[in-house]
Amino acid sequence: MNNILEFLVRHGYVVLLGWVFVEQLGLPIPSVPLLLAAGALAGAGRMNIFAALFVTMFAALCADSLWYELGRIRGIAILHLLCKISLEPDSCVRRTEGVFSRQGARSLIFAKFLPGVGAVAPPLAGVFHMRMARFMMFDLMGTLLWAGTFLGAGFVFSGQIEQIAAHLAYFGGHVGMVLLTAFALYIAYKFIARQRFIRALRIARITVGELKEKIDAGEEMVIVDLRHSMDFEADPQTIPGAFRMDAAELEEKNDRVPRDRDVILYCT
Repeated sequence: MNNILEFLVRHGYVVLLGWVFVEQLGLPIPSVPLLLAAGALAGAGRMNIFAALFVTMFAALCADSLWYELGRIRGIAILHLLCKISLEPDSCVRRTEGVFSRQGARSLIFAKFLPGVGAVAPPLAGVFHMRMARFMMFDLMGTLLWAGTFLGAGFVFSGQIEQIAAHLAYFGGHVGMVLLTAFALYIAYKFIARQRFIRALRIARITVGELKEKIDAGEEMVIVDLRHSMDFEADPQTIPGAFRMDAAELEEKNDRVPRDRDVILYCT
């Protein structure tokens, strides 16, 4: 934290602008410590709290507007891109779709507080053609709440944050090494878990070509479209003969799935 404070003193608002912008674009570089540090500097009279708030909101809104336009222009394909770059792509996108379907535009107010959701909510709003004015209104409220919360916390607890920074400086690079190691282990754990999941999935996977051959041959089977209702609404095309049900219903209403023939499930 001490290094962050000193870095902010030297480079100020330009750091906030660039850091928050690239974080909101999806890079895994959390800006919360930076916002807390900026708030602490404002509390010590070394930054202007309102200028820091404006710069943070401007950077976040620019990134969100870019994602919104990409979602509006590219449609559901932009969510597929997020699937590829996310550490938890399936759960991240599906969790956001669940929140978005329940809360609608209001989900933008608290999306930035939920890991992974903040990156997916703006393009999702574009995918479903939310009006630009409505998107900007709710995104502005959410960004103000998010930035104000952490800048305000840093401002109010500026004395305690400076004490923490002093303790971190005393212990030197050991704390940074521990945090870096913990982060690297977390990334490795997520990567290994995902690779295991993909390997297990391949065991029972059927290719598009193989499915087409089975359909052309007239084989008796059941095809189930497990896409989220929002995915289906954005791209209603489906495999001929398939019926749609939500993934959550697969266990609750499994009597709809016959046991006497092959069952093909797909969710993208």
